[in-house]
Amino acid sequence: MQLGKRWAFGASAPDTLPEVVLVAVEAVESDEAPAGVDRATWRWTLTWLENKPVLELDDGTVIRYDAEADSATITQRVPASTSEFAESDDEDW
Repeated sequence: MQLGKRWAFGASAPDTLPEVVLVAVEAVESDEAPAGVDRATWRWTLTWLENKPVLELDDGTVIRYDAEADSATITQRVPASTSEFAESDDEDW
């Protein structure tokens, strides 16, 4: 059994993670923060699902590892206000 872990945004990720996952973490952390967003209190959460790491950042960003392809997928949450398909509260369906 592997235990999860939490660490601060910008701090070193666990070195037990696959290299491609570490690269994905660096890519997320190197993105410029949106105006007015303070990432100083954000933390990563690492959990293990079927012996594969899944990382989630406090903003909803998720990194999943595919062992067969040795690849990492980054999924970022898109705020509803910036999505062209976002539902508006004033629309009735």
